[in-house]
Amino acid sequence: MNRKLRMGMVGGGSDAFIGAVHRLAAFMDNQIELVCGCFSVDPEISKASGKSYFLPENRVYTTYQEMFEQEARLPEGERMDFVTIVTPNFVHFAPAMMALENGFHVVIDKPITFTLDEALTLQSKLQETGLTLALTHTYSGYPAVKEAKERVARGELGEIKRIYVEYPQGWLASKLEDTGNKQASWRTDPKRSGKAGCMGDIGTHAHHLAEYISGLKVTELCAELNVFVPGRLLDDDGAALLRFDNGARGVLMATQIAAGEENALKIRMYGDKGGLEWNQHEPNTLWMKWADRPTEMVRVGTGQMGAVSQHNTRTPGGHPEGYLEAFANIYRNFSLTVRAKMNNEQPTAAMLDFPGIEDGVRGMRFIDTVVEAGYSDTVKWVKFEE
Repeated sequence: MNRKLRMGMVGGGSDAFIGAVHRLAAFMDNQIELVCGCFSVDPEISKASGKSYFLPENRVYTTYQEMFEQEARLPEGERMDFVTIVTPNFVHFAPAMMALENGFHVVIDKPITFTLDEALTLQSKLQETGLTLALTHTYSGYPAVKEAKERVARGELGEIKRIYVEYPQGWLASKLEDTGNKQASWRTDPKRSGKAGCMGDIGTHAHHLAEYISGLKVTELCAELNVFVPGRLLDDDGAALLRFDNGARGVLMATQIAAGEENALKIRMYGDKGGLEWNQHEPNTLWMKWADRPTEMVRVGTGQMGAVSQHNTRTPGGHPEGYLEAFANIYRNFSLTVRAKMNNEQPTAAMLDFPGIEDGVRGMRFIDTVVEAGYSDTVKWVKFEE
């Protein structure tokens, strides 16, 4: 196969928040083209968006059901190869399931579904179909994060003992959902967001980053969830103590009421030989800390990086690899994997390095567990159910 992969979209209209980011990321490596979409529940917005994306009228749909049915009927040389789903959480499962049923690969925003049961159903469907799903846990796409993961896997830090991960934001410090802000409205609405607010939105990112870099799994947690803004229906702040499957201990903090903060995601990890630190506000730098020698600054785009990080780096040292590039790494690795499968080839480990269904199920287990623990005054530790 010697062509671009053909992408459809559900959501991501001209009035959407994250749709443009997905398109920029998908197009960055010249592997993907947009060929169709249902870009909004409002047919007029969907049509107008499709026109602005230079799509033919007959490939702009008014419902995602119509899109999957019509695309599946097209000749193999015309129909989309995969769909990107960029909708509020409650509209994740149905289009993802219908896409898989019609033979289309899937890229989807996190959290993967509205409930854990939905995520498990998708997992079964993927196993049945052999199709590929990517989950956009963006921060795992940064080259420095991949370098951290590789160094931990090589045992440079020794056995991991302690993990601290924090994600403070400040955008919901006031009741923004009452001002007509679209993003605040659905993210604070349990009917559209699910049982978790802040923890579902950004706590899942912190949880995924801790597991991704460490290679460990959280087995149980103790948590506190808070609603600081009066009248808000979901948590806007929380913290959890974590226990990992190797005996390591962790602390996770996520908040959206830290006034003045932007997206200050940060992780620190310590083993019996040394530690590491990475901060999303300075994503090109990974700090390696040692018990017996000075702290080492590892920079992206230099000869200090390993093969996996270099595979995910586009620019020379000193030129920042940012959020869009990290997002694009998920799309590129996903597209390389799909292309390899279409060519009856085995994807390499570097191609397969993107979040998938297992990460999605883990994220939903985290949400269920942190909500159960976070609102209980009687139960201290809650185990992840498997």
